[in-house]
Amino acid sequence: MIDYRLLQAMAAVLEQGGFEKAAQALNLTQSAVSQRIKQLEQQLGQPVLIRSLPPRATALGQRLHNHLQQVRQLEAGLELSANPDDLIIRITVNADSLDTWLPAALVLDTYPLLRFEVSVEDQAVGLRRMKQGEVMACLCASADPVNGGAVIPLGIMRYRALASPAFIQRYQLASGDPAYLQQAPCLVYSRDDRLQHQFLADVANIEPLYTHHLPSSEGFIRAACAGLGYGMMPELQVRPELEQGLLVDLVPGYSLDVPLYWHYWQMESPVMESLRHAVAAAARQALY
Repeated sequence: MIDYRLLQAMAAVLEQGGFEKAAQALNLTQSAVSQRIKQLEQQLGQPVLIRSLPPRATALGQRLHNHLQQVRQLEAGLELSANPDDLIIRITVNADSLDTWLPAALVLDTYPLLRFEVSVEDQAVGLRRMKQGEVMACLCASADPVNGGAVIPLGIMRYRALASPAFIQRYQLASGDPAYLQQAPCLVYSRDDRLQHQFLADVANIEPLYTHHLPSSEGFIRAACAGLGYGMMPELQVRPELEQGLLVDLVPGYSLDVPLYWHYWQMESPVMESLRHAVAAAARQALY
């Protein structure tokens, strides 16, 4: 049986960024907070915090923190909690959604004090955080639900292989010769980003030889406009650059459609249900 007083002490340290501030928030002494966390770790037989500056959760601590947040959500939905400001919704999403259509969905009029902690993972791998119990919901490209979870389709994000006109001329890519395409530098968001690899496999059955790693969705676009490389970019995000001629298609008519899904736990609180409906509504307006 979990003692929630001990979990609250752990959560306060993580959310306040230290033992002293956690003690102030809980109206306890710093020693009392430390003792509660030690008691929790003794009961569980392993640490829940890494004593760094600021303190960080261990893998077990992350799962426990997520569990406590779910309990807080359920209490808020049942009107057992008088302080919805305590709620922190942890979700994992892909960078391109976060930089385009998703933020509007996070504004919930019913829960104006709700706070979000958003982690960014490539759409192909984001579900692993939910499998590990670190987040309450996940937006990714996988349609397979985790154990105890459910999933709804949101729509399709369309990507196009784009580069600046000067870049295409410099590397003679208008010729359509696969050898030139393979020699041209390629922009990659992260090591999990395989969209460019899929593009090359589709059009020429080759792999990229030279890549730049740019972990910024906006920086990715700016780099392509500057001529640093080519890459797969969401049509939704680059319409101004396409209209102005700053970016053009490497292979006219080619696009890659990536389906997006919202994953959530079956034991869903009213807060998460409201969020799910808001995300689905925003996706219907923005995605294919």
